[in-house]
Amino acid sequence: MLLVRAAKSSFLQLTDDYRLFCGDLGNEVNDDVISKAFSRFPSFNMAKVVRDKRTGKTKGYGFVSFSNPTDLAAALKEMNGKYVGNRPIKLRKSNWKERTDYDALGRPKSHHQKKPKAPKKSVLHK
Repeated sequence: MLLVRAAKSSFLQLTDDYRLFCGDLGNEVNDDVISKAFSRFPSFNMAKVVRDKRTGKTKGYGFVSFSNPTDLAAALKEMNGKYVGNRPIKLRKSNWKERTDYDALGRPKSHHQKKPKAPKKSVLHK
């Protein structure tokens, strides 16, 4: 599926998208570095390195998408184990999944707001 950037860095699915998971990325790897590494494949669409929202630091993985499954297979075969930045990249096929928020147990988070708790009264000792 071809992805189009929408507001707030989200992506909309429009057409066929064949995606690779890119693991073991070094801290120096950003979207541009990984894009340059895969741009020689004709149907390369985009690359995205996943970052921590709070710190902005890379989480060490990302995704590369292609509009043609033949290019995905070629990239997987040719690029797996090649150096991108300071480390050899680890690739595997990935499927697009709608983003949902999950709690620590893997259950979908509910989006209702909780009422704030009243502050506890402290007891002063004399």
